[in-house]
Amino acid sequence: MQNKTSKKAKLILKDGSTFEGVSFGAEKSVSGEVVFATGMAGYPEAFTDPSFCGQILVMTYPLIGNYGVPKKEFWESDKIQISGLIVCNYVDTPSHHAMEKTLSAWLKSRGIPALEIKDTRMLTQKLRDEGVTLGKIIAGNNTVKFEDPNLRNLVAEVSTKKVLFFGQGKKTIVIIDCGEKRNIIRRLLARGLKVAVVPFDTDVAELNFNFDGVLISNGPGDPKMVKTTIKNVKKIIKKGIPTLGICLGNQILTLALGGDTYKLKFGHRSQNQPVVEKNTRKCYLTTQNHGFAVNKIPKNFTEWFYNANDNTNEGVIHKSLPIMSVQFHPESSPGPLDTDWIFDYFLERAGINYEK
Repeated sequence: MQNKTSKKAKLILKDGSTFEGVSFGAEKSVSGEVVFATGMAGYPEAFTDPSFCGQILVMTYPLIGNYGVPKKEFWESDKIQISGLIVCNYVDTPSHHAMEKTLSAWLKSRGIPALEIKDTRMLTQKLRDEGVTLGKIIAGNNTVKFEDPNLRNLVAEVSTKKVLFFGQGKKTIVIIDCGEKRNIIRRLLARGLKVAVVPFDTDVAELNFNFDGVLISNGPGDPKMVKTTIKNVKKIIKKGIPTLGICLGNQILTLALGGDTYKLKFGHRSQNQPVVEKNTRKCYLTTQNHGFAVNKIPKNFTEWFYNANDNTNEGVIHKSLPIMSVQFHPESSPGPLDTDWIFDYFLERAGINYEK
């Protein structure tokens, strides 16, 4: 609920469609790619997911803000990654034992504009029917031009700038940080492993410390923009180093091995995407956040999973080597824990001892 001092703002799509509403974030105008997510919970984790960098996010669930914002240790990165936020109903009177502040206060402190409009249903239907589009939030006195974030190397913007180490395990996993979510690190640490997070453009094959496997992380934007990472992953695979890709990592691994990717009409952004393991026919509920997908599987690989809704690829696996990737998020956060076993499967195939 907004008070009488709330200020008006508007969302303008590239085709001229305009949605007026009330601002509850920073009084700032921004441009970005307008996308929607259908999750019912987990907005602090979603907003801090680097895969949303450059995007104006429309939340389809009608109540946002009702449990406030938790401590930073529960976020998926150090900051809010979305460019702007659109909701139907913002709740400014949250209640939760772990909250530290309201969503509005958090957004304002981080310079992120947010808009409450009443017809998010129509807006979402438009994005589904016509595809995601460029848009801009106009709040305050400034205006901005439409800018396509996918033309930038968004991975370079969100990746760590230095090598970071976590844990004290005897076995080490290197994460190529293309925009990794913190829960990937947490799930590896929970297995007694040491984790080294390296910048996206690191030549992992030339690192000056020993490691046992590589994980190519999730991240934002068009995978074809990270040419250096693709080139370096080719070296990793050539050396036969055990490798697991997650989300953007699935696309990068595919491109490094001669496969191909394409842009989806409106992407997968939710915590209820059904994926089927091709060999077992088992179906799992997954968390996803991506706008690109694989459409050509590399030689010596087979399709591991596919999406039960639209049959798009959800992972590839080498026929004999411990090299594999998934399009969804096995670490969840937010979302179901159905596919946490992916980490175990990779470690076991790679012969890496870990705590069960």
